[in-house]
Amino acid sequence: MNLTAGRTSALLVALLLFGLTEAASAACGQPTTPIASIQGPGETSPMAGQQATVEGILTLDTRAPGGFRGFYLQQADHETDGDPATSEALFVYTRRTTGEPGDRLRVTGTVKEFHGLTELADIEALNVCGRGNALPAPKELTLLWPDALESLENMRIRRSPPLTVVDTWNLARYGELTLAADDTVIATEYLAPGPGAAKMAARNRQQRVLLDDARGLRQPQPVPWPPGGLSIANTVRAGDQVHSLSGILDFRFGDWRIQPESPPAFTAANFRPVAPGRPAAPHIRVLALNLGNYFNGDGNGEGFPTPRGASTQADFQQQQRRLVALLRAPEADILALAELENDGYGGTSAIAELTRALGPQWQFVETAEGDGTDAIRTALLYRRDRIVPVAQPQRLTHGAFQGSGRPPLAQIFRAEGHRTAVRVVVPHLKSKSCRGATGNDRDQQDGQGCYAARRTRAARAVISWLETLPTPPDLAGTLITGDLNSYYQEDPLAVFRQHGFTSQVHRFHPCTPEACSHYTYRFRGARGSLDYALASADLGPRILGARVWRVNASEPRALGYQQTERVPDTVPWRASDHNPVITDIRL
Repeated sequence: MNLTAGRTSALLVALLLFGLTEAASAACGQPTTPIASIQGPGETSPMAGQQATVEGILTLDTRAPGGFRGFYLQQADHETDGDPATSEALFVYTRRTTGEPGDRLRVTGTVKEFHGLTELADIEALNVCGRGNALPAPKELTLLWPDALESLENMRIRRSPPLTVVDTWNLARYGELTLAADDTVIATEYLAPGPGAAKMAARNRQQRVLLDDARGLRQPQPVPWPPGGLSIANTVRAGDQVHSLSGILDFRFGDWRIQPESPPAFTAANFRPVAPGRPAAPHIRVLALNLGNYFNGDGNGEGFPTPRGASTQADFQQQQRRLVALLRAPEADILALAELENDGYGGTSAIAELTRALGPQWQFVETAEGDGTDAIRTALLYRRDRIVPVAQPQRLTHGAFQGSGRPPLAQIFRAEGHRTAVRVVVPHLKSKSCRGATGNDRDQQDGQGCYAARRTRAARAVISWLETLPTPPDLAGTLITGDLNSYYQEDPLAVFRQHGFTSQVHRFHPCTPEACSHYTYRFRGARGSLDYALASADLGPRILGARVWRVNASEPRALGYQQTERVPDTVPWRASDHNPVITDIRL
């Protein structure tokens, strides 16, 4: 046979076979593989790698620009297998444009697992078998456990009780909000470190679902949540609630997600509180705040981006004005600050610039050559028209703080016209970041994170140091106030309690899993306190009140000074990522 003729015949046979296959796959109503059989009862499909033909109703189309390049296909209600352990829906990954919601489609492709998502890909045939069909009825989403969610993968769902926003970290970055049944409290806020705390933390992390925007875009514009677009006047705070939630239950990038069919309703439940007023009795007010890396470049408008803080002079100016608005609002007498640039005390230094911005009545405490080698330091500022410093300030620069860490600062103050004084100590212990951790500073899987041992050593060093400091006859006691990077039941706090230092916020506002309104920080969907006002036993009776002003931690970081959502410079909201601790002391 002629070679050319042979090739032509082979091509004709191939085309004929392809046509027969195409015709067979397009024969609507012919036998198909049930979607439940593809999904199976487990986390992965028992048919992964095999070709299958399915028929179902297109429920949500994400093939628009920026979408997921596919659609969700669910078995019609009368065709399900009735087994609650198996899902009745698939994601179909395709660039083909055929079909719209309500269409019955017949699809042939290969079953795949894409990072945990069961899908049909490499589509060979896609045909419309009917239009205008009713969408499958949504299933009620009652439990947020992974096992319960797996059986609903890719299906239409609805949630009748509201869910609570617990994390806004990726709101502006990916259009995501993390939701849970309740506003979660950090386990070691109320449980001692150990297996029980670690288990509770893991349990809390499992019972979550993301509200997504059915797009894979970074920095979506506008930010999709809350409806209407995120702004300082239209915010969504952690602790707020989401109602009327319905859509597709999806699994992507390691998380369960709801891709909504229509915008849900948002209800403010964690309102922005006004700055707490001062008590009527004579007192001094101490405010402690982690500034969130206050760096002023070279102090002359240049030197940006800075190592840790503002990227531009404009960012720094906004950061400063918002911090000043926050620091002024509670009318404090003394400011105990952390994460301030460690660049001396000259006219262009960060501490000098912040003091000038606060106003002429403010003065800073200077400890030249004692601030350590870290890029940041702690600081004390005071109203010189109300407060008088007594004796020289002290820094702890030996032992655990020799050559590393941020040396704690201590200064005795008294109110103008009064003899009774108080020693204010501002620490900033090592963070929980695991960078460089070795030995027992690594995460011990007890709920405390990395460097718990180092923070505990630092707490003991602070106690030993305080015992060596002179005690004037009119000293009412000592207040340790600042960022300890430890939750209430963790080891460093236990050290302070054992030596008579009591958390005054927890004294006035105990934190339980059910009620914990006075917290200073949120991390990965849970709240607790990293910042404290610890009063010595002799000072405790003089504490009129201690509280947290929830001005920062619950706000989206997208409203921070370095983000794209520009906000008025005079608002205090999200000036930092920590909430300030405010303590009123009767002297």
